[in-house]
Amino acid sequence: MSWKIKVLQSAAVDVTIKFLLLPLIDRLIQEGYEVHIACSPGRHLRELAELGYTVHPITIARRISPLSNLKSLWQLYRLMRRERFDIVHVHTPVAAVLGRVAAKLARVPIIIYTAHGFYFHELMAPWKRRLIIWVERLLGRYCTDMLFTQSGEDRGTAIKERIATEERAIWIGNGVDTQAFTISPKPSLRTELGLDPEDKVIGFIGRLVGEKGVEELLEALGQVIEEIPRAKLLVVGDTLESDRDRRATERLQQLIRRNNLEDRIKFTGFREDIPGLLSIMDLFVLPSHREGMPRTILEAMAAGKPVVTTNIRGCREEVVGGVTGLLVPVKDPEALAQAIIRVLSDENLARRMGQAGRKRAVEEFDERFVLERQIKVYQRLVERDLQTSSRSRSFPS
Repeated sequence: MSWKIKVLQSAAVDVTIKFLLLPLIDRLIQEGYEVHIACSPGRHLRELAELGYTVHPITIARRISPLSNLKSLWQLYRLMRRERFDIVHVHTPVAAVLGRVAAKLARVPIIIYTAHGFYFHELMAPWKRRLIIWVERLLGRYCTDMLFTQSGEDRGTAIKERIATEERAIWIGNGVDTQAFTISPKPSLRTELGLDPEDKVIGFIGRLVGEKGVEELLEALGQVIEEIPRAKLLVVGDTLESDRDRRATERLQQLIRRNNLEDRIKFTGFREDIPGLLSIMDLFVLPSHREGMPRTILEAMAAGKPVVTTNIRGCREEVVGGVTGLLVPVKDPEALAQAIIRVLSDENLARRMGQAGRKRAVEEFDERFVLERQIKVYQRLVERDLQTSSRSRSFPS
């Protein structure tokens, strides 16, 4: 190749870039690609710039906001036209729409979209679900050369709904660095967080928004405490500035006061020492209403923790019910409470599930597998769509 292939990785927020996409970015750089990053400005984007990554701060709202979306579309288009990218790879729903349209207008040769979880889901109003599927189908036909899905279920849906053909829909899975989660529990960390050695720690990691099922978890906690008096809930996360559910924290505080849970819950806010925090949990819980392929469950499995989660897309693809954890219905605090009690009441069951989860994570969800699948597709697209001897393709002036 006589030139470095230029790739743009784009998402709405810098949290996605740093905590989800950096392994892919690093691998692409290692393979010889020139990688740029475009997302909304923030602390993590500044950190990446200081580390030497090529970044382009462009505000991209996470919700539909016509004026803001049009401004983002124009800025993305100008960036792509100026930098003449060979490949644009987009992530997260709104950024994926704007990025693909901008790339098509800028005549970028290769456009890739990773569906970390389609925005439409089974709990959505039918008319809204059909509308979003129609938009995805339109974009898939005219503005997408390759669709990556983390969920195998999503790949099947994409083909069934004619969002992509079988040849253009590639399952890549999701994965984590499984070796990073083999650390031993630190008693000092429990002390720092105000947890006693005898406490049974239920862990939650994620954004504090309604769709993550945090309210159901708080309702279930009251029932759990009646059966397991030493149960405590460790909540790792907060709301992002860009989250649509801006009043979530207020609703959670009302639930806590109403159920007298003030002494039973420890909020840490956003933290980066996830392996250490998982090491002190007895059980990981994610009662989401919708997901793609949640990374937090894979991290918990890699840490050898049993998992209780909802029986939804992505979660049921990761957790084997009765083997690595338990699956419960969506928005069902009673079932959630009973599942938590069952695991915390049986140390042998919890240990077996944790061991089985660790084995499954290592064998099926190591991030090396995910990266390798993507790199192979990149190479195939480059060989198929880009000239190898000269960069004579037509670009806008």
